[in-house]
Amino acid sequence: MDIREATREDFDRIWPFFHEIAAAGETYAYPRDITKEQAARLWIDTPRHAYVIEENGKVLGSYYIKTNQAGSGDHVCNCGYMVAAQARGRGLAAAMCEHSQQVARTLGYRAMQFNFVAASNEGAVRLWSKLGFTIVGRLPKAFCHPTRGYVDALVMYKWLAE
Repeated sequence: MDIREATREDFDRIWPFFHEIAAAGETYAYPRDITKEQAARLWIDTPRHAYVIEENGKVLGSYYIKTNQAGSGDHVCNCGYMVAAQARGRGLAAAMCEHSQQVARTLGYRAMQFNFVAASNEGAVRLWSKLGFTIVGRLPKAFCHPTRGYVDALVMYKWLAE
């Protein structure tokens, strides 16, 4: 598998799994009816960088990296990750998270923060914890899951600087 920087043209191959994940409404606080153009702006245009993970020319996942806050908080980055359903369970999210931490250090970030992890997304919480992220905040009933109702959202954080 290869991780490389994404281009705007790559979004055509990201969109199918982005749309599926957003429409499900189980992990991201994106509008469930988000349009392809809105999604491309959010995932490709607005962040500092976006990446894809490919195997044999097929895009299986993607992530973005951006500055979490301006000014005095600009040493902390934020990332979002998505993996196509057919590629889950193969370690792609872990590979992208590890890659993003290296990219973050190269870009001069000193920490990474996930602002809004649905507590019901147990696989992500378990993975981010395994990769050294700590739950530093809990927002009670901040995420409206389509079948579980209101669940907590977690803030997860990792200091990257040596």
